[in-house]
Amino acid sequence: MARLHVVTGKGGTGKTTVAAAMALALAGQGQRVLLVEVEGRQGIAQIFDVPPLPYVERKIATGVGGGEVFALAVDAEAALLEYLDMYYHLGRAGKALDKVGAIDFVTTIAPGLRDVLLTGKVYEATRRKAHGKLAYDAVVVDAPPTGRIGPFLNVNHEVADLAKVGPIRNQADAIMGMLRSDVTRIHLVTLLEEMPVQETLDAVEQLEALDLRIGSIVVNMVRHSPLDDEALALAVKEKIPAAELTKGLRAAGVAVSKELVATLAAEARDHAVRVGLERENRDRIDALGKQVTELMLQPEGIDHGALIDLAEEFRG
Repeated sequence: MARLHVVTGKGGTGKTTVAAAMALALAGQGQRVLLVEVEGRQGIAQIFDVPPLPYVERKIATGVGGGEVFALAVDAEAALLEYLDMYYHLGRAGKALDKVGAIDFVTTIAPGLRDVLLTGKVYEATRRKAHGKLAYDAVVVDAPPTGRIGPFLNVNHEVADLAKVGPIRNQADAIMGMLRSDVTRIHLVTLLEEMPVQETLDAVEQLEALDLRIGSIVVNMVRHSPLDDEALALAVKEKIPAAELTKGLRAAGVAVSKELVATLAAEARDHAVRVGLERENRDRIDALGKQVTELMLQPEGIDHGALIDLAEEFRG
């Protein structure tokens, strides 16, 4: 039933890439998808190699199933101008306020209002209809990182001191109603490292306390070890037989020396330790009891082909 997918994660976990791949995966099912950016970084434009996104919905990709991906960069000031025109018919007057810096001043002193404007545009796009049906089958939001996702989504609390009644308060309440409904799911992106996993655990607790629904935990940049469990156990104890390493190097046509064998053994130990830590962090994620999606590391970097591969992993 979910149509609004909010993607968050600690900085550096590939949150924007995951949001883009998710949008492509939905388009691969034949859906018309809107991919929304709210942080002003133009990360979506960079990933899809298109010009910077304006405050206008623009088609940027086609899914393998015939669906389409549109993109929008939501700007708080532009959203406020749209809001003033929609509710107060202040088209020209609103632009005049923008020219003198009043809109930037208002959204700066009232950050809660900024979030209402950003999420308000997402709310409008999710509910918008055209020709008697929904304009978009799904909306994917590249949201702020986990450290700010709670306040960003908890908009009615953020405007509690700003507006007790009136259009702003009504809009905040309507947004929260949608965010807490079956329409919305929050997806958290993490790596199998201590800090991202801890932020993910903290964010899940915070979001569920706000009655927001978790969709999936996306474990990004997964690397599977070429060593089996027995070899890993030997490597971590530095007990891989030197004769086996020597044999393997010679079979690969590599000139063997004691120094090389020792270096390779040390590398194997470091690798085994890392694998052990990753497994411990994966156990912590699994203990949440949430749906977990793994996306493989793309060693050549992220281009359109890599996005298609990640989208296929989502669909698989």
